[in-house]
Amino acid sequence: METTLSPPLSAPRFSSFITANTKLYEKPTKHVCFLSPLSKSFHPKLTFHTKKMQINCLSASSSSSELNPSPQLAVLLEVDGVLMDIYGGGNREAFNVAFRKLGLDCANWTKPIYNDLIRKSAGDEKMMLFLYFNRIGWPSSLPTNEKETFMKNVLREKKTALEDLVMSKSIPLRPGAEDFMNEAIKEGIPVVILTAYSKIGDKIARSMIEKLGIEIVSRIKVVGTVEAEKSFYGQLVLGEGVSSSLDEQLIREARKAASAEKQRIAKEVASMLKLSVDIDTSSSESLQKIVTALRAAAEYVEVPVSNCVLVAGSQSGVAGAERIGMPCIVLRSSSTMRAEFTSANATLDGFGGADLTIAKLLSKRWL
Repeated sequence: METTLSPPLSAPRFSSFITANTKLYEKPTKHVCFLSPLSKSFHPKLTFHTKKMQINCLSASSSSSELNPSPQLAVLLEVDGVLMDIYGGGNREAFNVAFRKLGLDCANWTKPIYNDLIRKSAGDEKMMLFLYFNRIGWPSSLPTNEKETFMKNVLREKKTALEDLVMSKSIPLRPGAEDFMNEAIKEGIPVVILTAYSKIGDKIARSMIEKLGIEIVSRIKVVGTVEAEKSFYGQLVLGEGVSSSLDEQLIREARKAASAEKQRIAKEVASMLKLSVDIDTSSSESLQKIVTALRAAAEYVEVPVSNCVLVAGSQSGVAGAERIGMPCIVLRSSSTMRAEFTSANATLDGFGGADLTIAKLLSKRWL
């Protein structure tokens, strides 16, 4: 018989995660322009080792723009909850498999329990484990100072179990996803699938993408962690390959700001939850990683951020899009049926029909 958590778990307030006044994530002013790594006109003093390229932060000439006009629309898709509704069963079942494998017979996440944890943790899986075991009790043989290691072990086993489920094809693509992408390709609209900040990990996310078939996969762009880091914006923010002393100083200052913000967030969460364990502030759900992936995607398809549309499945993606002024449409999944996304341009139930179609995007129905 299914049970629910009682009393209800207290939901941490995560709004402060996405409202910090951090210059690292602010929109660039009109004097700054992030060009594609493929651009040929760059500033002679700023070089990147990866492609020996030079970067020019001045606007491209009008003649160049006329010769190579940018598409007026690009579509960016998240994997979690958008390409596949993994929360409908796959993710929850993977946790239960992990529990069984680790001998945690008392742990079993029913749909009500799982959905409650998703809502109260904002989808952070480590937080889900903490809230759950803090309520029902931690394994009696587990020392207090090893809770962090215990949660990492559970997440590792869960990741393996989810990968097995995905590879077994027991989790299908969302209805209409393939038709939506085929329609975009037919209209000449660039399509980017984002795996860089996927909660399920880049490897599993790419396995899901392969289900689209060679015809679609060969005509879309996938932006994972590596692609995001190699983008102009990613290299500028992360400091990969920058050789100029002036730019190295800029990178150091950016890193200091990011580090300080991470520490502030960690202390705030620890205070709210009264945690005694260290919090991993390098979470893949960090706003910095999301913003970097979104900007990298726009950069690779050479479409202005304001002309890209993110199709998101969670609040974290919506927050990243809002931060940089990118339009965003949310597709509800089994775990977000009752959630509200007030900053999204629209919240829809799926692809096709009365919901999300390329024709409606081209008509700017929600934009």
